[in-house]
Amino acid sequence: MALKYETARYEASYGTIAQLPKPTTPEVSFVGRSNVGKSSLLNRLLGRKQLARVSSVPGKTANINFFDVDGVKFVDLPGYGYAKVSHIEKQRWADLIGGYFEQERSFNLVISLVDIRHEAQKLDLQMVDFLTEAELPFVVALTKADKITRNKQNQAAAALRSSFGLAQEQIIITSSETGLGIDELRRRIEDATL
Repeated sequence: MALKYETARYEASYGTIAQLPKPTTPEVSFVGRSNVGKSSLLNRLLGRKQLARVSSVPGKTANINFFDVDGVKFVDLPGYGYAKVSHIEKQRWADLIGGYFEQERSFNLVISLVDIRHEAQKLDLQMVDFLTEAELPFVVALTKADKITRNKQNQAAAALRSSFGLAQEQIIITSSETGLGIDELRRRIEDATL
C-alpha cells in the first residue's frame, strides 16, 4: 500500500505549543538545521514545487507547519542553528521543537536531516542523541548529495554514520535535486504509518 502523495495539502502553521492540534492520525516529523534543505526535500517527497516554502534565507520555517498527506500528518519543525535571528526567536524555536517532542503524539517516524557535505555538527549530534534516548523511531536523511560525487557520498555517509553511532539502515542518502533516496524515504514513511 502506498500513500497518495499527490493529495498533499498544507493544513496549518502554529507558533506556540499550546496551539498544536491533538494528534488523531499518524505523524511523520522533519527536523534539521536551518539551511539543510528541509523544505526542498519535503516538496520533492510530496511531488510539489512550492507546497513547503523554500527560501534562499536559512531559517524561513519559524513555526510548526502541518501538511496532510492522504490522512498522514507531515510535521515540518523549525530549523535549528545557523539562522540569523534574535536570541529570543531562537529560544522560541527551541521551545517549539522541544515542546512538540514532549507532547503525547503518535511519533511514527522522525526524519532528521543532515547536510552530507559537512562533518557531524554539535546540534545534529544532540538531535540524534535525543531521538535515540527518547526511543523515537527515526532515520537520518543526508541531504544535498547531488553536490558531491558518488564516491564522496559513500565516504561521507560512512563517516556520519560512525559519528552518530547508527546502523547502516538508519541513514539514507538523498537529493531533492535528483530524487536520490526519495523512493527509499517514502518506503520508510509508509512502513511506519500504514
